[in-house]
Amino acid sequence: MANQSAHDVTAILADLRMGDESALGRLLPIVYEELRALAGALFRGQRPDHTLQPTAVVHEVFLRLVNQAQADFNDRRHFFRVAALAMRQLLTDHARRCQASRRGGSWDRVQLDSGVADSSSE
Repeated sequence: MANQSAHDVTAILADLRMGDESALGRLLPIVYEELRALAGALFRGQRPDHTLQPTAVVHEVFLRLVNQAQADFNDRRHFFRVAALAMRQLLTDHARRCQASRRGGSWDRVQLDSGVADSSSE
């Protein structure tokens, strides 16, 4: 049964590569649970008050993968490896944005003028 599913995913990815727009509708139900399990495994190492949820990560990554100009996956294994990498990158980018905002990333930067220092010494 698992081998049939792997074959189905590989065939659907080939259809997607050939431009079959209906392939997306067939792909998501087959890969969703495995993508969700993969995201859940990545979240086990995260802090409990994380602002992202595994389901949101799955949806974002799936959209990124299938909306690529060159969605060229060799087979099921290649698809899931790229998906895992995309999930890790998404979590890393999210963490960087959170850390930047904690360090004043959204503050307005003001250029100090050398004339200000000169006028205070008068």
